[in-house]
This record gives sequence, C-alpha cells and structure tokens, in this order.
Amino acid sequence: MADHDLVLKCWGAVEADYTANGGEVLNRLFKEYPDTLKLFPKFAGISQGDLAGNPAVAAHGATVLKKLGELLKAKGDHAALLKPLANTHANIHKVALNNFRLITEVLVKVMAEKAGLDAAGQGALRRVMDAVIGDIDGYYKEIGFAG
Repeated sequence: MADHDLVLKCWGAVEADYTANGGEVLNRLFKEYPDTLKLFPKFAGISQGDLAGNPAVAAHGATVLKKLGELLKAKGDHAALLKPLANTHANIHKVALNNFRLITEVLVKVMAEKAGLDAAGQGALRRVMDAVIGDIDGYYKEIGFAG
C-alpha cells in the first residue's frame, strides 16, 4: 500500500475533529519545542499554561491539519497546493525547514494516539512529510529563502 494511503486510512479520525486535533498538535509543538512559539506572533501574549484550550490556537491547528489533509489526498501531485504555502511560509512567516520536521514528529505522535496510526503508518507519514519538506526546500531555493 502506498504511503499516502497508509496515512489516509487513519485520516478520518483526524477529520472528525480538526479543531481539537489541531489544537493538540500545536500545543504539543509549543510544549516540546518552545522556540516554535516565536513563529506564531499572534500567540505571543498567551502564557504557556493558557495555550492549551485557547480557541485561536485550536483554530490555527485546524487550518494546518486541513491543509495537510489536502496534501495527503493529492498523493504527491501537490505542487499547486504546496508552492503558495512555501511562498507564504518563506516570505511572510519566515519558517525554516527544520520547523516542518519538528511538527512532523508531533503529527506522528498525535496521529498514533488519536487516530490509531500504527508503526507502518508512522513510517509512511514521515516519508510523505520528507517528500513534502523536500519540495518546500526546492521552492525555498527558487525564491532565495535560506530555510
């Protein structure tokens, strides 16, 4: 079974509550990698303890997961989705590639816990995200962003 399909077979559990799952992903990202919070200036005034359950954090997490779902469903044919995302993450948000790797590890953990993503699925998600991050790197180089 292709990597995208291995991940997508558990994706329904993520889609069932994008807001709660997205909030969990971002909160765990901020907890495990506190420096990533600096990439989200709109959350700057929120204390670490108040991030969990914050509706703005959960809403942004839902946006992240919805975009990831689109990328997964594109099954590698994602240039039209990914190029604009890479442009905004380079030019506006200034997100270095390593941050995509960090959120990948958080996504793997959350999907294992919340969506039953097994070891094979976890490996598949890492491979899919490696390909996505590699493509983001290519777009970053095209526009001259040292991500």
